[in-house]
Amino acid sequence: MLITVSIFALAGCASTGNITPQYVPPNTYQSYDCNALNQEYVRINRYVDAARKEQSSLSTSGVGVGVSAGRWGISPNISFGVGKSNDTKGRDAKLSRLYGERDAVIQSARIQRCSFANGIKIYGE
Repeated sequence: MLITVSIFALAGCASTGNITPQYVPPNTYQSYDCNALNQEYVRINRYVDAARKEQSSLSTSGVGVGVSAGRWGISPNISFGVGKSNDTKGRDAKLSRLYGERDAVIQSARIQRCSFANGIKIYGE
């Protein structure tokens, strides 16, 4: 009962934003029964939630110490480099794959007439 309630709660959050799902054929999951499809759907949604929360990691960090020569002679210089990457292509590619897998699970569940798939929308619906 708790799993069913959580699935319907997750179904409301099944939006993909502006990321298009990769195509995953539903027959990938044809050997799964309804219980296994339900578990796979929950597992994929956990990965989706984790991927959505991923933050860009530090792209560069450290301290640079050097000596420079210029007009005024030789002088030490110290530079600090800390920054975040705004590149989300890796995260978006992961989400695209996960969205495709989630849609394939739902399509396979619909083919098998699994009750948990009722009312869950896939991309394009």
